[in-house]
Amino acid sequence: MPSAPRPVTNTAADKRWRPVEAAMRRNGYRAGGLIEALHAVQRAYGYIDEAAMRAIGAALQLPLSKIYGVVTFYHFFHLKPKGRHTCVVCLGTACYIKGADRLLQTISREQQVSPGETTADGRLSLLTARCVGACGQAPAVVIDDQVVGQAEESAIHRQLAGLNSAGPGSDEEQP
Repeated sequence: MPSAPRPVTNTAADKRWRPVEAAMRRNGYRAGGLIEALHAVQRAYGYIDEAAMRAIGAALQLPLSKIYGVVTFYHFFHLKPKGRHTCVVCLGTACYIKGADRLLQTISREQQVSPGETTADGRLSLLTARCVGACGQAPAVVIDDQVVGQAEESAIHRQLAGLNSAGPGSDEEQP
């Protein structure tokens, strides 16, 4: 029989950890509350690092390997801080057949960032997904939560080039 759940103590001084603690407490510090706790970390910090995974593991009495497995299984969890903009290239079967791998290589070369990484200036994170659910629009690319269906290299190039001047998470100050 597992011992009584214990609250996380090493993150108590960080106010951003309070929603995470509340999520775990709401679920009685049971393993079934793992996803909710991970979402709370993602919202509070923007990504989930090893320290957060260890703290959640201690509170929910789960091994780090299980938490890491869950974090890396779902594409909406991030292990590193994201850039101000995100570009997600779908590599599902339909998108792959329609040239998503070529699109990914082009974006990577033009933006000088490898898949899964963020540009050196923090402007763009280039990510991949197993499927974004837009198979009828293959190849699909998601730029700042906007799906670009039947994506062509030139259109994606223009959109990514325009990220510095407008759109969600714009680099420019608003009046």
